[in-house]
Amino acid sequence: MSTSRQPRRYFISGIVQGVGYRYYAQRAAQKLELAGYVRNLEDGRVEAYAVGAPEQLAAFSAALKKGPLGSQVTTVIEEHASPEMRYDKTFSILTNS
Repeated sequence: MSTSRQPRRYFISGIVQGVGYRYYAQRAAQKLELAGYVRNLEDGRVEAYAVGAPEQLAAFSAALKKGPLGSQVTTVIEEHASPEMRYDKTFSILTNS
């Protein structure tokens, strides 16, 4: 594994809310030892932010494209992201408050 950790942001479209997608993404990220977060967006998409080595991020992207049973992922947009130090240690599910 590469030691260079990079931040990435993902925007996932399709049937991705109300189907356990955030929990699925959190489990995938934790298994890959990524830091970051996942959250629902008001427009029906899910946003994920992850920090890890390129190999870890590629595996995470593949998992996001697959999604959990009951989801139907149509698009995953991956972007470079700025480092967010508060999400450098764990992977969390953020809730809108």
